[in-house]
Amino acid sequence: MLKNYFITLFVVLFSSYGMADWNLVNSQSSLNFVSVKKSKVGEVHRFSQLSGTIKDSGQSNVKIDLSSVETNIAIRNERMISMLFDTVTFPDAMISGKIPLSQVAQLEAGDTFVSTLKLSLSLHGNTRELSSRANITKLTDNRILVTSVAPIIIKAEDYTLAEGVEALRAVAKLTSISTAVPVTFSLLFSKQ
Repeated sequence: MLKNYFITLFVVLFSSYGMADWNLVNSQSSLNFVSVKKSKVGEVHRFSQLSGTIKDSGQSNVKIDLSSVETNIAIRNERMISMLFDTVTFPDAMISGKIPLSQVAQLEAGDTFVSTLKLSLSLHGNTRELSSRANITKLTDNRILVTSVAPIIIKAEDYTLAEGVEALRAVAKLTSISTAVPVTFSLLFSKQ
């Protein structure tokens, strides 16, 4: 009787552990993008508020709070929030895809493999499919790190953002702002 109790308890505990979501650790994650103005001046920007999960199935979702854009210039942050992203109407962007957790489970702590991730980016009322090669590192049994191997190029016109880019160019009195933007990421997920 007591043996059955412990077996049942073990199964319940193990099952709840195995079924727990992996949660994104915002303070140790980053999503950066590069803007190029006047054809030759590149600047790195980031979003400071990310959240997300990876389900046991490997299905992952990362939400980007677009109002958390950080360009290191306050007025530029405000202009991007209102003129480009229109966060009143479109407060967030969402990236979804699938992480191969079965491969992660076979790794030793500290091991890495490269995987081609099929992603979906929903931004400004538009959704497009993307592909990204990513390093997936098993830091511990409860922590994994997913980082881009190379930048993903996001085109403003694919997300009806070209007019916003033009509005930013005009207000800043610049000769040009690139509408193709390289994006990189480093996302740490933790499982309790």
